[in-house]
Amino acid sequence: MKKDLHPDYHFIDVKMTDGTVVQMRSTWGKEGDTLSLDVDPSVHPAWTGGGTRLMDSGGRVSKFKNKYAGLGF
Repeated sequence: MKKDLHPDYHFIDVKMTDGTVVQMRSTWGKEGDTLSLDVDPSVHPAWTGGGTRLMDSGGRVSKFKNKYAGLGF
């Protein structure tokens, strides 16, 4: 195996949006650096189940729904 092929894999602190800090291994930054997240699993709609409404005022989604209205969508 080639030497120095893989990046350094070390521990960093990940600061969530609620202020909690989790220690993870990563190739980002240097050992002991802190990564502050803007969006994390505690607030993102994909994990919380909220925010499933589509905000579209006469745009592409509306055009699609109008075009295929008779097909049961």
